[in-house]
Amino acid sequence: MMSAPRARLLPLYAAGFVTAFGAHSIAASLAGYTGSKHESLLTLGLLLAVYDGAEVLLKPVFGALSDRVGARSVLLGGLAAFTVASTVFVLVGDPSLVGFARFGQGAAAAAFSPAAGAMVARLIPATGHGRAFGSYGAWKGLGYTLGPVLGGVLVALGGYPLLFGGLAVLAGVVAVWASIAVPAVEVLPKTRQTVLDLARRLTGGSFLRPTAALAGATAALAVGVGFLPVVGARQGLGPLATGAVVSLLAATAALVQPRAGRARDHGRLRDRTGMTAGLLLAAAGIAAAVVVPGVAGVVTAAVIIGAGTGLVTPLGFAHLAATSPPERIGQTMGAAELGRELGDAGGPLLVGALATTATVTTGMLGAAVALAVVAFLVAADASRARSRSS
Repeated sequence: MMSAPRARLLPLYAAGFVTAFGAHSIAASLAGYTGSKHESLLTLGLLLAVYDGAEVLLKPVFGALSDRVGARSVLLGGLAAFTVASTVFVLVGDPSLVGFARFGQGAAAAAFSPAAGAMVARLIPATGHGRAFGSYGAWKGLGYTLGPVLGGVLVALGGYPLLFGGLAVLAGVVAVWASIAVPAVEVLPKTRQTVLDLARRLTGGSFLRPTAALAGATAALAVGVGFLPVVGARQGLGPLATGAVVSLLAATAALVQPRAGRARDHGRLRDRTGMTAGLLLAAAGIAAAVVVPGVAGVVTAAVIIGAGTGLVTPLGFAHLAATSPPERIGQTMGAAELGRELGDAGGPLLVGALATTATVTTGMLGAAVALAVVAFLVAADASRARSRSS
């Protein structure tokens, strides 16, 4: 591991902001787009899914590529591709091509997102991984928080061309910044890896445990963002108030992550204990939304879910960085990001399916139970690991 001034990490954090801001700034405005074009809800669903779909397909590929050609090259290439995809949409001027632009942005984010995570792991010694990944997660949380608000302002002022133009400028600036400030890291020599070796490594507890925890935390965050407004509306809250609740959730997660990371680096918080506690907190928060009566339940849920997800995220990534072979760190981060994307989609899907067949309360409680099961599996795996060590 090589040491680097923390200022050199800022462009990597900014890259995390770009992918989060790009995803949510456009997604929050797509309902207005489909309404003005009289498109169906199926079209809206496809436009929402195409960005994440590109990431699910390509993150493991680009993660492995970063190990082969260098994470810095993949990082800069991905940011440049994001700039190009956004710029082409503006230049063509055809709103019906928003789906293609979203896919291009998602594919680009699939390149620079795991590459940025791999660079954080390589540039910072293992003793500082918790704080570094906590800060990285906080910047992504800021993107999730500001995306819907600023995206809506840009669309209101200048339509989709202004929004995509702003994203092109943002990604271009971060690309130039990273090319100047982020040092190159050497491509490490690798031993030959067979498909069986890869399968064995990605099905081992050191990978599955933190990845399952990260997927659970992302699922909880997605459920909170998607369904707390539904629960809040039933308590009489308007759109402004429910939006503030979602912002409270994201802000809490952003504030907790660096602090959880520092506690981990200083030896005050063990990875497995913290991940288990974070998942249980998130489960309790989701349950509180429908169990605690009134507005207090929604606000309490936002804070607890945010705290739980903020606790899991830096610990999960730091654990992956500590247990992954350094020459395969990009592959590890890409595969773990795939797990997060599946959690991002699976959490709301579970709640929606249960709510359709029963009630929203059933759906939220079902998600809470699922998170508690993941927490139990993480804790049980930790107990087995301690028994083997003894």
